[in-house]
Amino acid sequence: MLFAITEINNRSDLLPGISLGYKLYDSCGSILHGVGGAIALAMGNEEVLVSSESLCTRSAHVQAIIGETSSSPCMATATVLGPFHLPMISHFATCACLSDKVKYPSFFRTIPSDLYQSRALAQLVRYFGWTWVGAIRTDDDYGNNGMATFVETAHQLGICLEYSVSFFRADPPEKILNIVKRIRQSTSKVIVTFLTPNEIAVLITALSEQNVTGYQWVGTEAWIFDSKTVAKDKHHILDGAIGLSIPKTHVSGMKEFMMDVRPLNMSGNQLFTEFWEELFNCKFHAESYHKRCTGTEDLSQVDNSFTDMSLMPIFNNVYKGVYAVAHALHKILKCNKTCQTDVTLDPHMILQHLKNIHFQTKEGEEVYFNENGDPAAKYEIINWQPTAQGTVDFVTVGLYDASLPTHRQLKLQNVSLNWAQNSKQVPVSVCSKACSPGTRKVLQKGKPVCCYDCVPCAAEGEISNSTDSITCVQCPSDFWSNAQRDTCVKKETEFLSYEEIMGALLTAASLFGTCMTCAVAWVFYKYRKTPVVRANNSELSFLLLFSLSLCFLCSLTFIGRPSEWSCMLRHTAFGITFVLCISCVLGKTIVVLMAFRATLPGSNVMKWFGPLQQRLSVLAFTLVQGVICILWLTINPPFPFKNMSHYKEKIILECGLGSPIGFWAVLGYIGLLALLCFVLAFLARKLPDNFNEAKFITFSMLIFCAVWITFIPAYVSSPGKFTVAVEIFAILASSYGMLFCIFLPKYFIILFKPEHNTKKHLMGKASHKGL
Repeated sequence: MLFAITEINNRSDLLPGISLGYKLYDSCGSILHGVGGAIALAMGNEEVLVSSESLCTRSAHVQAIIGETSSSPCMATATVLGPFHLPMISHFATCACLSDKVKYPSFFRTIPSDLYQSRALAQLVRYFGWTWVGAIRTDDDYGNNGMATFVETAHQLGICLEYSVSFFRADPPEKILNIVKRIRQSTSKVIVTFLTPNEIAVLITALSEQNVTGYQWVGTEAWIFDSKTVAKDKHHILDGAIGLSIPKTHVSGMKEFMMDVRPLNMSGNQLFTEFWEELFNCKFHAESYHKRCTGTEDLSQVDNSFTDMSLMPIFNNVYKGVYAVAHALHKILKCNKTCQTDVTLDPHMILQHLKNIHFQTKEGEEVYFNENGDPAAKYEIINWQPTAQGTVDFVTVGLYDASLPTHRQLKLQNVSLNWAQNSKQVPVSVCSKACSPGTRKVLQKGKPVCCYDCVPCAAEGEISNSTDSITCVQCPSDFWSNAQRDTCVKKETEFLSYEEIMGALLTAASLFGTCMTCAVAWVFYKYRKTPVVRANNSELSFLLLFSLSLCFLCSLTFIGRPSEWSCMLRHTAFGITFVLCISCVLGKTIVVLMAFRATLPGSNVMKWFGPLQQRLSVLAFTLVQGVICILWLTINPPFPFKNMSHYKEKIILECGLGSPIGFWAVLGYIGLLALLCFVLAFLARKLPDNFNEAKFITFSMLIFCAVWITFIPAYVSSPGKFTVAVEIFAILASSYGMLFCIFLPKYFIILFKPEHNTKKHLMGKASHKGL
């Protein structure tokens, strides 16, 4: 503070023509003394502790107070100073509670609030994956408020506290031993502290006595950069500690100013005498057994707390506080070349101007206060790294800047870190190990959320693809979980394809049937003038062969990936071609019956069922099926869809019927015609005709009906692509049945028994049977 005042008084651009004075008051770390001193300073009736030979040119009314160091004394002092509107700027009080402007309207500070430090500590702990930690705090406003903010942020980040204990340095030894016992019994390996150097010294002494080591310590700025704490940690309890510290800084000229204390000696100041004798362990008026002080000892050769410049960041906070007051006074007095010293100074005016100051120090550091009287929060991350000489280096391993977005506030540098017990590996401190993908967390009853069991995803089709997942998610409808339940894989699509064996065999059977039908048609055409062909209604026979070839070919529409057109084509083509086929067979059956009736005396029935009527009957029967199919396609046609209900792990690509009524109407109409044809053929099976087709038609219709009667339950119960295979099999079986039963006997006679393919043989047989 003296250095800053001297520097300001020697400047010509800041408060020119005005010299700042000061008064010092020692609170001795006592809240009572601190409040008493603050009241004395505010009222102007303080006791003069240090005489001064220089006379002030103005009254000794204090305009601002720099201090205190600790949070609790600051809270008491700031409460007292509030009604007086006397600004108070602390350099080291970090309790977040002091940001409450309702309670502490005149309080400012040049060190960040613990609100930011607590959040930074929580982010630091989470960064290293420590989710199960212990917490120890000083039982005062600093420790309790700081830890409360840490706990709140930690819970948001998924960090749990195994224990949280507090103590004060004056507590009974039994309480300290209980804390040591609690640490020893804990499973967490990381301890987060909000302790002052006094409390951490008491704790490490107790831990040393009980030989408790191997824990990772996380500290605040109160002790993490304190050389005194290092000196007291003789058993290396805190080795590898990591924590937050005020950023290192350098104020040019300050070290030299502090080392130059000889001018005090020239003034005969008693304070210098005591200081010098303590520092060099000598006496100015020494007895024979004491070392005599000369007053010219070299201060730079002394290594103690006074010459330790590691506290420069704290010195800088005091320095900035003094400059803040100077800048506020500069604005009030409207200083240009010289200040208007006749302006009446009011602490309330200084308070208002302090809220709005914004300046840079000579080192380029910006100084300003936010609406809570706090500065911008920036910290260095410090790691204790033991050296071979038994000392500890405070190594900066990262930075924290609260002004940046949350995901960028914490930044670790590419520096090797030391951990507890001089390990190079990051310690693990978790209640439960991380749940791997494919499992989910299930909380253990009566324990914090960080303690859980890892349970595999039970339901089929569910996965967890991240570590420590709390739920298993259902895969999309087109996907399924793999065996490890950690990723969704595309479901296998199933349909009857040409590439697989079953599809290839059915395709071959269809094409073979088509070829056989064409061969029969070619033979019948070549021998169309022979009695066997002419006697069996050659026109209907060729139409029947044509419809059978279509029946064989329509089975191919059922193979392959279903599409909108293939779904509509397969059912309508099947329905129309089979009706055409059955209509031809029905026509041939009726012709046989009519031919037999025509042989009876006086019968003229054949003129009512000649070739024209036969064609019209086939056309009429087929048109009825065509109308049914058109209505079906118009109202609710078949459509391709993905059947995901039959198999959970794969998708069946099939054709939906659209309207079930349409499907069963088409099938029912075919069955009705087949049944009618079967009945008529059965009645005509014993008619006296050598080449009577009725018995062959009866066998073919018997096969047809048997196939399609068994098809219905097989179709309903068959899964997936087997449904389509059953339908194709029914089409092919019934087509082959009609081809073999109706045409194979004639085909055999034409090619292998040509002697029977004569009118004489035909008529002879007929006469013989008639007899």
